[in-house]
Amino acid sequence: MSSLPRVYVTRKVPPDGLQILRKSGQVQLELWDSDDPVPRRELLKKVKGCDGLLCVLTEKIDAEVLDAAGPTLKVLSTMSVGFDHLSLDELKKRRIRVGYTPEVLTDAVAELTVALLLATSRRLIEAAHEAKTGGWGTWRTQWLCGYELANSTVGILGLGRIGVAIAERLKPFKVKRFIYTDVEPRPELAEMIQAEYVSMDDLARQSDFLAACCALTPETQSICNKNLFSNMKKTSIFINTSRGGVVNQEDLYEALATGEIAGAGLDVTTPEPLPTNHPLFTLKNCVILPHIASASYTTRNAMSALAANNLLAGLRGDRMLKELHL
Repeated sequence: MSSLPRVYVTRKVPPDGLQILRKSGQVQLELWDSDDPVPRRELLKKVKGCDGLLCVLTEKIDAEVLDAAGPTLKVLSTMSVGFDHLSLDELKKRRIRVGYTPEVLTDAVAELTVALLLATSRRLIEAAHEAKTGGWGTWRTQWLCGYELANSTVGILGLGRIGVAIAERLKPFKVKRFIYTDVEPRPELAEMIQAEYVSMDDLARQSDFLAACCALTPETQSICNKNLFSNMKKTSIFINTSRGGVVNQEDLYEALATGEIAGAGLDVTTPEPLPTNHPLFTLKNCVILPHIASASYTTRNAMSALAANNLLAGLRGDRMLKELHL
């Protein structure tokens, strides 16, 4: 019987990460070889006695999973920048090291955020539907008009690497001003994009476009709610590519349905997938994508490679490339 550490991978990962694990010669590897989530019962069975676990954001790693794994589990590596699916207190209590994959997905998420912003503000999905279904008639002066970025104010909720990258991509559109709010001022990052720190209320009142880029924490849970939307301009566009939990979706629906704001573009929702009968899908001024911000071949491969290398380093007792310090 092999004495190598046992590793369980909860999803069919992109080829770069899988190749790193297989060629390392450092682990006994078993994986759930499917693009669909591993069933909870299967996960609880397979983690038993594992030394390492590589997961994705759809797996809730809580006390139940950690109890099932037992005391052999020393390292967890998640192929994600977010970690709200991990019970950090439980991991800390059991002294399990945690790796994650920030930075490598910054460009892909920023690109998708800009694409979603443009699709929402210029009503591209609605326009494509009209062209396809016979709604395209004679030229009309106000038909399918949207909102321009030129001379606008763009607000960023949660200024980190992704927020900066979004602003850098929006600059060529002649945005007049960038503003942001966070738990505290971020002067070094703000200087990169000449952004001004403002209060949450001022962010809502002044933004023509408001992008949520913050992590999901107890403090940011449902932070985008009736209070935020009621303070926004009727011509404002709201974009969320962070986590669905930062938005109160009932409040967002009301804001969109009553014209309190002009439109919203969401790459993340609660739950995921969002049921097809959800009221948000009935609105023409709401564009919803299936959580694809990091979905480029380059980025997903880079995420899988970083997750694999984090796992191997942790099992060796070495410093991880990207580790959450609990």
